[in-house]
Amino acid sequence: MAESVRVPVHEERPSLGCAGDFASPYSAEAWPIAAAMLQFPPHAADGTPVAELDPAEWRAQLQAVVDAGFTQLELSTAWLPLGDLRPERLSALGAVLADAGLSVPGVGVVRRSVIHPERGERNLAFSHRTVDAAAELGAGVVCLGLHDALTPQQQRALWFWTVPQDERPADPEVYALAVRRFRELGDHAASLGLEISLELYENTYLGSADEAIRFLDDIGHDAVGLNPDLGNLIRQQRPADSWEYLVSVTAPRTNYWHVKNYARLEDPAGGTVLTHPTSLELGVINYRTAVRYAIAHGFRGAFVAEHYGGDGLSVGATNAAYLRRILPRTQ
Repeated sequence: MAESVRVPVHEERPSLGCAGDFASPYSAEAWPIAAAMLQFPPHAADGTPVAELDPAEWRAQLQAVVDAGFTQLELSTAWLPLGDLRPERLSALGAVLADAGLSVPGVGVVRRSVIHPERGERNLAFSHRTVDAAAELGAGVVCLGLHDALTPQQQRALWFWTVPQDERPADPEVYALAVRRFRELGDHAASLGLEISLELYENTYLGSADEAIRFLDDIGHDAVGLNPDLGNLIRQQRPADSWEYLVSVTAPRTNYWHVKNYARLEDPAGGTVLTHPTSLELGVINYRTAVRYAIAHGFRGAFVAEHYGGDGLSVGATNAAYLRRILPRTQ
């Protein structure tokens, strides 16, 4: 495994204060907050891929989302590879979602890096097909990233992020390829009235706030924005940018937002850093402040309530309720 690339750490904590009279585009009750599907496996109990199940079984699985109180869902290709569904199966999925009363603000293309040395071209083609599928289902955003499949060592670990994986190739031609391919996907999404959102993720070209902004600027496409998944960077068991710095840099370019939080314990003398998932209101990131700042700086997208470990769907529902309490009121 390649050694993880270290990037400069910004320890400063800029003020995220903002005026109290800015307008919010939605009421707290109407803001789109979607369930994540991190706890939904890609196979049924008997090993059948979810993609091959009868639509009635899709509906049965999604009832848990409804029972948790959600009316919106981020469809994940880790659960169901939308880009591979036949048209009639995609239509059936749309009917299942309608029956469940679930709308889809975004689709997440999970661990399908478009610059993977062996699978990159296939992943790009899959991403294009997923953009088409997302449009058919009425989604507004397709979320993509540069992180790929977990290694066997990561799969065996309690928390996969404790086993670093470097996915930031040093070759400038690979970087240029990433820029071209995301620009291409931005063109496709824009032609269908969708947006692309690129997820911050450690050890990639989106591995810090500064890198992400530089990468976004190099893509230079109005339909391509950021998903500032702060938890992906805060959970690193090493020095990390302050959450305030991450928010201050990424908020003006944010068009979609995976929200999760972590406890973080640091021993500066010994160099030990330990992290653990927790709810939005208990972790080190102050989402009350972060969300208000982002909205004041133009954020109008959907939130996706994520959580690793335990009953993540229920924790996500708790997080969604917290978000609705702290969202600014419309003027």
